[in-house]
Amino acid sequence: MRRRSALRLLAGALLAAAALAPGGRARGGDDVAREITPRLISAVERGLEFLASQQQRDGSWIGSVGFKLNQDYTVQENDVPHVGVTALCGMAFLAGGHLPDRGAYGVVLSRAIDFLVKHQNDQGFITHRQSRMYDHAFATLFLAEVFGQTESNEVRAALQRAIDLIKNSQNPRGSWRYQPFALESDMSITVCQLMALRAARNVGIRVPAETIRRAVEYVNDSQVKGGDQGWPPDFSDVQEGYYALGPGAFRYQYQDEDVSRSSFALTAAGITSLYHAAQYDTRALGDSLEFLTEQMRRVSRPEWRCHYFYWYGHYYACQAMFITGGRWWENYWRTISGELLETGTAFSQSKEGAWPNPVGPGRNFSTAVACIVLQVPFRYLPILQR
Repeated sequence: MRRRSALRLLAGALLAAAALAPGGRARGGDDVAREITPRLISAVERGLEFLASQQQRDGSWIGSVGFKLNQDYTVQENDVPHVGVTALCGMAFLAGGHLPDRGAYGVVLSRAIDFLVKHQNDQGFITHRQSRMYDHAFATLFLAEVFGQTESNEVRAALQRAIDLIKNSQNPRGSWRYQPFALESDMSITVCQLMALRAARNVGIRVPAETIRRAVEYVNDSQVKGGDQGWPPDFSDVQEGYYALGPGAFRYQYQDEDVSRSSFALTAAGITSLYHAAQYDTRALGDSLEFLTEQMRRVSRPEWRCHYFYWYGHYYACQAMFITGGRWWENYWRTISGELLETGTAFSQSKEGAWPNPVGPGRNFSTAVACIVLQVPFRYLPILQR
């Protein structure tokens, strides 16, 4: 009950602060009131309570360690302490304004930090149970968000080592792949590293500007420009209805003139990473935002709803659309909040507070992402601010 009361007080304070500017003038209060509803507050409370109940004694959250393969998720180890899931669960609590060693969830966050720091190796790689560079990047981003609010010396040291590992592993194309120091590249992993780099630099960690510049260049080159040619018009049919490609999309991989698949998740990741790298030219991203909006309908279909693609995509899409603002955010928020808060379906939040994830790392992963998305209007995390 104390936890629920704390979140209700938090939301009430946010509504009051948003409603009045100096002199009593309205400051987006109506918009915030429409977004932060009692139904949303209740869903977030139950989601965070579920996550807190699932934390392991070592501070981790379990999940299925694996990797995406075509339309599926190949599991290497089931229900083991998971670096990436632990980082996302920690982010879910930070997104609600919770801090380590303070308040209802202070101990939960502190234990999560301890787990991630403990599993950083001598190279700076945060890894456990075969986890890869995706998970390292999420862990690094989480530590950056923690350090920005606590200035912990222990977190600073671990964060700098994690950033140095990312910097040292960047390949000649300016990108990254599944393992440190890989010569291959892909957009989705590059985006994760770029966001971690920017978040760390924003809180005073040493990050070479050249490392960020080269990563931004790789992401920009991955975008399909309006005049590009080379993709088959029936590409989505070839890929069984999930992947698509067109002007504005961000490609999974590119090699010179070759064109590879794209999707809702990849394009959301591309837009978000450029925004966080201070690339705010919405004219250059206009086609990308249109593509993202169109592809959102695709991942809302029953065959993809609550799939790994859905959750991973919306983790980025909520940031892309919120930072863009205006009609883009309004239309996006109406759709995603409606989907996450609906009741009585196979995709709904369970009575115990979890959202389903039949294909992917599991319910801790999906519940963490759902809570992060629903708490965007709280505007607490730096990565969830305009």
